[in-house]
Formats: sequence, C-alpha cells, structure tokens
Amino acid sequence: MKIVLLGSGNVATHLGLALQKAGHEIIQVWSRDKAHARELASLLNAEGVTDIAQIILNADLYILAVKDDAIASVASQLSLTDQLLVHTSGSTGMNALEGVSERYGVIYPVQTFSKSKPLDFKIIPLAVEGNKPDVSKDLLHLAEGISQNAMKLDSEKRKVLHIAAVFACNFTNYLYTLSEQILLKEGLDFNLMRPMILETAEKAQQFSPADAQTGPGVRNDAETMKKHLDYLKNDPELHELYLKLSQGIVNFHYKP
Repeated sequence: MKIVLLGSGNVATHLGLALQKAGHEIIQVWSRDKAHARELASLLNAEGVTDIAQIILNADLYILAVKDDAIASVASQLSLTDQLLVHTSGSTGMNALEGVSERYGVIYPVQTFSKSKPLDFKIIPLAVEGNKPDVSKDLLHLAEGISQNAMKLDSEKRKVLHIAAVFACNFTNYLYTLSEQILLKEGLDFNLMRPMILETAEKAQQFSPADAQTGPGVRNDAETMKKHLDYLKNDPELHELYLKLSQGIVNFHYKP
C-alpha cells in the first residue's frame, strides 16, 4: 500500500517503520513542525510536508497519528473520497472521521512509544475498527501484517482498553517519578528501585497482578503504613495519594 502519515511523533514513527518493514511504502509525512516532518520523512524515505494542501490525494491509506484533540480538525482539512482514512487514538471514536472519506476507521496500538527506543512491533496488540465490514476486514489484514496480536474492537471497548492502559502504564510510570523524587530528596539513587520494578513487571507476565501483590497494604500492616504516612505528612499530595492507594489495596484484598 502507498501510505501518507499525518503526524511525526512517537506513534507515527514506530507505526511508519513497522509498515515500511512489512513492505508498504510511506510516500509522504505531514507535520506542522517542518524539522519533525523532514526528520521522519528522511527516516522513511518519504516526502516531508507541512501544508495540508500539499498532501497527495492518490494514496491507498492515510494515517492520522496526531493528538486526540487534533484528529477532527486535521481530518476535516483533507479532501478525500473513498481513500482509506484511520486514526490511532485509543479513546477517540471512529465517528471523528465521519464525512471525510467513505472508508474510515481506527488502528490503535496498545503500547507506550518513545522515538529513541526500538520496539518489536510484532508483539504489540493492535485494535482495529472500520465503518463498514469490508473496511474492518482490510484493516485487520493490514494489522495482521505487522502484529501477531491484531483484533477487531468497537469504539466503546477500545476506550475501555485505553483506560486500562492508562492505569497499567501512565499512572505506573508517574508513580516511578514520585518514587524517584522521594529518593532524591534523601540523596538516594533511583537505580535501587530498578531490579524491583523489573521483577514486578515480570511477575505481571506470569500471574494475575492481584495474586502478585505484595507490601504493607496487602498484609493490612497498619503500623508500617502509619510510619510511612508520618514521614509524608509534610507533603499533603503524596500523603493523600499513599493513603488512597493503600486503602484501595486493603479494600480489594480484604473484601467483607
């Protein structure tokens, strides 16, 4: 397929590379940022453009890999007929593309992406949805060409998947950030946490997270939790967060 990528960020970069590796041709990369457009276009051996009016209209597939709040506005500037148009958002409905093309849908990769870190795209779950049965079929076929874990999901279930991903990834990484700040305050190195973080992630690959839970909350160790809360008393936000998370663990594991 001949593909136009709209966006030059983390998702666009990894998805573009995966599609290129699978034999598809990325013919154009659009971005509002000229340097970013040129950088990704150079990586994919494509043309980089910053003006929507410059976008080629005879491609087979147009991928909107932009911020969620920009999907509708960028899509509305395209002059398509029956060319396939998709976005990559987890929480934005497929109907954000309605009226732009007769054939549209979603390809949502369930992964956290950073441009500088290579990934094996084959193991990344891909959720697809099309506005027509033949579009869904085409998108599933496309997804199966770059991932071993492609599936059809409607917009509502995809939103639920995205919510779960935010808990599993984004919130978890923020807690790593808070952990690092607590350590730095006392002159301790975050590297001390890395083996435990790795072990926690590895256990999540083998067991239900509920079965792998450890710590004072799952033991309902009130004395230890009180000591921790006393230490955090001068930081109201951390104190409240520790209290809520600990209470959540206790409530989950000690249901009446």
